[in-house]
Amino acid sequence: MMRTLAAVLLVAATACDNAGPSDSDPAVVVKLPDPATAGTIAGRVTFKGTPPANPKLPVGGSSECSALHSGPAFDEQVLVKDGRLQNVFVYVKEGLEGYAFDWPKTPVMISNQKCVYTPRVMGAQVHQPIRFVNDDPTLHNIHAFMTGKEFNFSLFNKGTTSDRKIRTTEVMVRVKCDIHPWMIGYVGVVPHPFFATTGENGAFEFKGLPPGEFTIEAWHEKYGTQTRKAKLDAKGTLDVEFSFGS
Repeated sequence: MMRTLAAVLLVAATACDNAGPSDSDPAVVVKLPDPATAGTIAGRVTFKGTPPANPKLPVGGSSECSALHSGPAFDEQVLVKDGRLQNVFVYVKEGLEGYAFDWPKTPVMISNQKCVYTPRVMGAQVHQPIRFVNDDPTLHNIHAFMTGKEFNFSLFNKGTTSDRKIRTTEVMVRVKCDIHPWMIGYVGVVPHPFFATTGENGAFEFKGLPPGEFTIEAWHEKYGTQTRKAKLDAKGTLDVEFSFGS
């Protein structure tokens, strides 16, 4: 059965290689904010109420995955510490029209670890390499869903990697493993470097923004999106707060 499945996934991986964003990078005329007038927008994401209990992952139905866990594994949809919400993707949604940014050539990484995606939520710039890594001694596949398109390929062995580039803004790209369907991850892809994923302290910070009016959006997989309007003065500093929960 596993041999048949591997063959099917190999065909899928081969078929999607040319369909994936592996073509040459486009030329871009970079237009950056003036650092002499740049400011900062920073803030935090809080959680109101009692966080819901995260459900158990059904790793027991997969011997290759259950062997990687010494106890129960949980679907960490909601992570709250000291009233701060983790895994919220925060980015500048509007206000940077007229600017153009080069993208990092160093890949961001999302790993298959113990049959879950690490990190669960992350960001990348448009055209930036996204490196998918298999750190498990078992077969995984990467099935990513975007608006009107998708890609699907396999990572057969521990240490296997594969890079993809996403050429359009997408908040969010949903990633899953068809072999282990509880494996879910998200990648926010935006055309500039002003994005962050909150950690345990719920904080985010965008330095180097030009003066102007901005829309800041915060996305969480369970609680959806919120937006805040922010007017930044030259060399100014703004504090923005989001709050999710019950």
